[in-house]
Amino acid sequence: MFKKPNEILALNLFVVLMHFSLPVMANESSPPNILAKTAPIHSFTLTQAIEFALSNNPDLQIASERIAQAEANLGVALSVFYPEISAKVGYEDSNNPSHVFSMLVSQRQYGANQNINNPGYYQDFRPEITGKLSLFRGGQDYQNSKAAELGISAAEYEHSSIRNALIQAVTASYYAYLGALEAHKVAQESISALDSELTQTRQQYSAGTVLKADVLSLEVKSAEAQDAEIRAGHGIELAQLGIANLLGLSTDQTFSVASETLLTKPVLSASFKDLLNQALLQRPELKAAANQIEIRQHQLLSEQGAYLPKADAYVSYGQDSKTPGFSSQKENVTAGVTVEMALFSGLQTQNRVSSAQRKVAEAIELERKTKLAIEQEVKTSLIKLDEALARIRVTETSVTAANEVLRLINEQRRAETVTVTRYIEAEVARNKARANIIAAHYEALSAEAALKKALGDWK
Repeated sequence: MFKKPNEILALNLFVVLMHFSLPVMANESSPPNILAKTAPIHSFTLTQAIEFALSNNPDLQIASERIAQAEANLGVALSVFYPEISAKVGYEDSNNPSHVFSMLVSQRQYGANQNINNPGYYQDFRPEITGKLSLFRGGQDYQNSKAAELGISAAEYEHSSIRNALIQAVTASYYAYLGALEAHKVAQESISALDSELTQTRQQYSAGTVLKADVLSLEVKSAEAQDAEIRAGHGIELAQLGIANLLGLSTDQTFSVASETLLTKPVLSASFKDLLNQALLQRPELKAAANQIEIRQHQLLSEQGAYLPKADAYVSYGQDSKTPGFSSQKENVTAGVTVEMALFSGLQTQNRVSSAQRKVAEAIELERKTKLAIEQEVKTSLIKLDEALARIRVTETSVTAANEVLRLINEQRRAETVTVTRYIEAEVARNKARANIIAAHYEALSAEAALKKALGDWK
């Protein structure tokens, strides 16, 4: 049956988003890079990364191979409608009276002077061609072929589902990586500002113009900023590994990511009901679940066909002779039809039919479960996108406020009415607010990608 979106994709995205959620991350100018063993072999924009993943991701390649397997399985199922033809050569040497009599008659060698009770050893060479054709098998062959035909659709739905999930994972990882780089830039700016102020404050403390508490406070904040930069650096490394895995690259293959020059803001215009209807029409998982019900129903009909008789036609052409060779005078042809019906199979047929019925019921419940899961995913994605858009509005306001606070603190600092610690806090807050608005846009774009995946837009 159709498989759910690959767990590896979910794991990679989970790792990336975990580190993206850190308060401070690593710098774009010089991020730590455990993949950077050689010069980058690729530089990807988002579109290029998606195209590369679609052609190189192993999960998608596996799904393509399963489509080919399903097509081959259909060929196997259809092969029963063709005759089976086989050729063989047999040799016998026997003194069994009944066997010898059969050999003599088949070879056209039987005579009145033959002592059939004591014939001695006799030889028979028989080249033979046999043909067999199934005439009727209770409809089992037809039902199995229809199930195999639907199996191709199931494999194609699986491919679509993996493709849909892969594009969403690449998109989310791409924006999470860029967000991590932006956050790392803030971390470095904070460290630079703190180091500069800490140097001046130490000089002022030596001159006796500031308190020891001011120095200690800055040292604490400097240590916190350095700790945040370390965590941000590791977050960037893990984000790179996650993207590399989605692209199907090994750890010794390096790449770079080209940032978006224009950050667009998603627009949410449709209602939940409209989006849900769209998802129910588009999602390959739901189509696969309905497809699986049909497959199980055909398999049930196939099992029920075992109660009906089976009919086969056969023909055999061969020659019998005492020595190897061919002669039209010794050819033997047999043709016929056999009809067979199982009267009692130890309840095997009954149990197989019962098992097939349970599988139909299971497929129906799986379709219902899939529909509920899609409904939940659409609702969750819609809520997260709405939250991300609200965060953009909040961060836009916070940037304006942070700029104004820093301006006022600067004026107070020149008048020496505010501590250096307060000034540093305002500067760091301003830098963080600028990074937050960029991160909010990345988060909204990631949420938009998750909603598109929930709708099945990339199937």
